Amino acid sequence: MKGTRVLLLDLDRTLVDLQSYTDYRAALADARAIAGDRTLIRMPATDWDSPTVGCMATLNTLVGDAQWEEASSAISGYERAAIPQARVMPTVVQVLPLLRQHPVAVVTLLPKEVSLDVLTACGIDVGPGCAIDLVIGRQQHIRPKPAPDGLLAACARLGVDPAQATMIGDSTWDREAAVAAGIEFIGVPFTAGSLGTEVRQAVHFAEAVALACR
Repeated sequence: MKGTRVLLLDLDRTLVDLQSYTDYRAALADARAIAGDRTLIRMPATDWDSPTVGCMATLNTLVGDAQWEEASSAISGYERAAIPQARVMPTVVQVLPLLRQHPVAVVTLLPKEVSLDVLTACGIDVGPGCAIDLVIGRQQHIRPKPAPDGLLAACARLGVDPAQATMIGDSTWDREAAVAAGIEFIGVPFTAGSLGTEVRQAVHFAEAVALACR
């Protein structure tokens, strides 16, 4: 029987590193061509490079627009192409047996299909009785992180109150989403110092899980 502490996990650069191998510069060019001359929504600061942020800003700008699906598909082609190069983040494999003892959802800016494929490629199983119970991926009608919608949707799917959950992620967007949802946050920064000094942090993923489950 899985424990009552619920874990909500970021995917990219928390469980696996796909972002470092994705050509977001080319993806942004394709997405901007689809978006046309729209002025992009300004996104909060993060340690990601500007093409990656630009892709997410383009998708945020197109929310509610018929072209969102086309732009998301264009970007996901580059994300999918990077799957063979993706790498599991340190200590993740060691802690998979512990994850199976808790309700666990991945909440990610990647599409669900890409998320499932990269997790499988990296040896992380998804489904009932697996390390990950479900994935909430990018979709047009759920505002992405740093909005809290994906985290709240995961709690609803798992049938738990957000107060029972802990979010583990690498970025300021993960933290902002958790704070907005009223969910505890533990950071595992990909870039040293990127989360500041006031955020509860761990040196690696296994330590973050141990802190969350105390």
